[in-house]
Amino acid sequence: MSHIVILCANRQAGTLTQADAARALTYCAGRDANWLAEGQAVEFTVAHVPDRAALAAVLTHKQVDIFITKARGRRKAVLVADMDSTIVTTETLDEIAAYAGIKEQIAEITRRSMNGELDFPSALRARVSMLKGLSLTALEKTWAETRFCPGARALVATMKSFGATTALVSGGFTYFTSRVAAELGFDEHRSNILLDDGTALTGFVAEPILDKDAKLNALNEMAAKRGVKLSATMAVGDGANDLPMLQAAGLGMAYYAKPVVAAQVANRIEHTDLTALLFAQGYPASSFKGGAD
Repeated sequence: MSHIVILCANRQAGTLTQADAARALTYCAGRDANWLAEGQAVEFTVAHVPDRAALAAVLTHKQVDIFITKARGRRKAVLVADMDSTIVTTETLDEIAAYAGIKEQIAEITRRSMNGELDFPSALRARVSMLKGLSLTALEKTWAETRFCPGARALVATMKSFGATTALVSGGFTYFTSRVAAELGFDEHRSNILLDDGTALTGFVAEPILDKDAKLNALNEMAAKRGVKLSATMAVGDGANDLPMLQAAGLGMAYYAKPVVAAQVANRIEHTDLTALLFAQGYPASSFKGGAD
């Protein structure tokens, strides 16, 4: 089966040149080069999967993400995305903790959990318990300061315009996923429920906790609902909680991932933004919807 190699460059670090594309094509014995965005993204067909590190070494531009996908079924019918540090730029729980004066303490637990060093449900319960009594205004202030990752709006809008089903599935909280989903147009959102007494946090999260298994289940359920195989799905995330769904999806994409994830997911965004997920599916920039973030 033939594969597609996609080169996607960080434009802020310079344009991807015709010479770079030619060198890549020669190295891979590729054919049918097609520019998806002039100076930014090019794709070509190969008979054999090349070594990514060796391919990167022949390029003059050193901030290029290299994706390799199967030639068939490139455009996915289902997108499942993590939220924190993937669709939004921050870890929202860490930002809430800033209003309790314990951001660094909470963030260290988050870091270890996202790298697979701690059990996610236990780590979540522990962090939430430390926020007992915190006013709900902290959530309002955190939301007001939350920003989307570059390309998030275009990713969701473009896939939806071509008929895909999109879901935000997060180990974070419904307070934020509901707002992100509404703002960006996700068809569905799933996450954890942060409990409160009407004015302040109680220090508890509703059970059962949405963890890595629940994320994988969501991917399977979304595919079944659409009547498609997992090969027709895409997943994107950055932490250990995302690994099962990234590995099961037809195209799993690690986004500026934690080391444990980067070591196990071949297709990784390390230099560019979320529009790279569109280039990886063969969408040209001229088809992007949604505008800039």
